Amino acid sequence: MKAICQEIALQKDYLSDKNLKTIYFGGGTPSLLSPMELEQIFNTVHRYYQVEIGAEITLEANPEDLSLSYLTAIKTLGVNRLSIGIQSFREENLRLLHRNHSSAQALTCISLAQDIGIHTISLDLIYGIPGNELKDLASDIDKAVDTKVNHISAYSLTIEPKTVFGQQKKKGVFKELPEAMQSQKFLFTRNLLAEKGFEAYETSNFAKNQQYSKHNTSYWNQESYLGVGPSAHSFNQVSRQWNVAKNGLYMKSILEEKIPAEIEMLTEANKINEYIMTRLRTKWGIELSKIKKSFNQLNVEFPQTTFMQWQKNELAMESNDHLILTEKGSLVADKLAADLFIV
Repeated sequence: MKAICQEIALQKDYLSDKNLKTIYFGGGTPSLLSPMELEQIFNTVHRYYQVEIGAEITLEANPEDLSLSYLTAIKTLGVNRLSIGIQSFREENLRLLHRNHSSAQALTCISLAQDIGIHTISLDLIYGIPGNELKDLASDIDKAVDTKVNHISAYSLTIEPKTVFGQQKKKGVFKELPEAMQSQKFLFTRNLLAEKGFEAYETSNFAKNQQYSKHNTSYWNQESYLGVGPSAHSFNQVSRQWNVAKNGLYMKSILEEKIPAEIEMLTEANKINEYIMTRLRTKWGIELSKIKKSFNQLNVEFPQTTFMQWQKNELAMESNDHLILTEKGSLVADKLAADLFIV
């Protein structure tokens, strides 16, 4: 924790704008930090930045960490938004996913947060869990909606090689769902949440009454941000940097008063590729006039034929100078974005 505060001091000049609209405690398990440790981080942030009145301050948390006393303490510190890793309300799913909380704990922590006045809450759900049918997914979504939260993030279960699931998959114990079934569950999730009043404003994010995550939306709008801690990423319009992942190397750099990051200077092609990749996943889509201008400046042919083919195949539609993916297109958003990248 001390190293985090030291890095904030080291990175104090990274952002030219010292007014913070959002603060996000995420990655790993930030809810393991005590209120006293969080307070020290807040104090350091306030030493170097102006935190705007009404700034969105989010804490990612596991349900088992959110007791009444903890919630009360973090609310006093200024946390006004929670992103809770529910994953599922089914006990068998929680066991399969190696989660340490129960369904009852998940429901209790949401209720406690709401009771003390934290009403901006996002729940993480996972679909595509082996052995689950659509009715099981519907049950999870219904329970999430019944809690009256205003934001839900839904992700497909992915298996990385070096994880427990990856090892189980290698042994044939754990099987990933076929792509067609993953797509079916993606569309089912999207449509059921729409029926419940949740708008898909990004491929995996759904909000009620336009209660979008301000912090994540700033990523998709290419706004500058500073990330601190091992593996944290930062972006300031000119460069992108990412901190070393290993705690030991991170601590060593901090003790030597060196910024523990690798830096990539961004070319104009890099910038437009990132714009395409992030914005194409959102409800706002990509601004065609901006794309045309960028492609022209780089002497790259504007992909008009590609856009027309997408529309013909009902993968995208054009609206007010923006190209927006349809539901069908959202299934292959990353592939479509790659088709436009400047290489």
